[in-house]
Amino acid sequence: MKCLLIALFSITSMLHSSPLPSIPLYEGKAPAARGDAPHDIPTLTAYLPTKSDKPTCAILVCPGGGYGGLAPHEGEGYAQWLASQGIAGVVLQYRLGTHGYRHPVMRNDAARGMRLLRSKASEWNIDPQRCGIMGSSAGGHLASTLLTQFSQIPAADASAVEQLSCRPDFGILCYPVITMGDFTHAGSKHNLLGNAPSAALIDATSSEKQITAQTPPCFVWHTEEDQGVPVENALLFASALRRAKVPFDLHVYQKGPHGIGLSQGKHGVAANEVHPWAKDLLFWLSQNRWIP
Repeated sequence: MKCLLIALFSITSMLHSSPLPSIPLYEGKAPAARGDAPHDIPTLTAYLPTKSDKPTCAILVCPGGGYGGLAPHEGEGYAQWLASQGIAGVVLQYRLGTHGYRHPVMRNDAARGMRLLRSKASEWNIDPQRCGIMGSSAGGHLASTLLTQFSQIPAADASAVEQLSCRPDFGILCYPVITMGDFTHAGSKHNLLGNAPSAALIDATSSEKQITAQTPPCFVWHTEEDQGVPVENALLFASALRRAKVPFDLHVYQKGPHGIGLSQGKHGVAANEVHPWAKDLLFWLSQNRWIP
């Protein structure tokens, strides 16, 4: 843990973390594909840590962007940092509402991403029993959807990949969109659900209403000043985790606008450091034995 905390404040190592070539989530045409353009082909891009004698923890990273785009600093930016901490960071490029996709396509892409990640355990030297999911903003909603709905996603076919579990071992939610009701992010809701979604669909995609005792442990953080996605989203999710007796960490920092990410050189954080949430995350991961 000491080595991890020292490395936390060394950004130079992140600059040398190159990704493996991106791989498509699906063999052949993706289910429900609307075409064959790059945005119709969801992918995984892995950033792996320096070779370890033992399998490492892996995290599926879901960038934010209001279900209308994918923010690089919440995708490859996080994955590079994770790799610098000895954790495999694997970025999910999922399909988006701006290209005509709607729920549950995004959720199913995340489920397939988790299964494909586990199928690469030997090749990428990762532990299939230490595979989490991480998401920011709308990507946090996507991560929370898989965390709460994994049992509702059956295998799509008889392939070996589809027989693997899509249940994340843990979740990391960064200033997440959680609810589709009060306090939601209107753009994310529209891109995910379209115009005039039913009350039943709104409830089904409000993750605070889908938590059960089987929901994996979660690390949740937000800023009180967030004007894009209100902090109530994180509070609603944490309260529901508490009621279901699911272990969690909740961190609410006063300062910072929406989408701050690691914040190197921004929002009061020095250029050669990262926001304190990252140190808090490593401590939580270590406490739960997902990392040494």
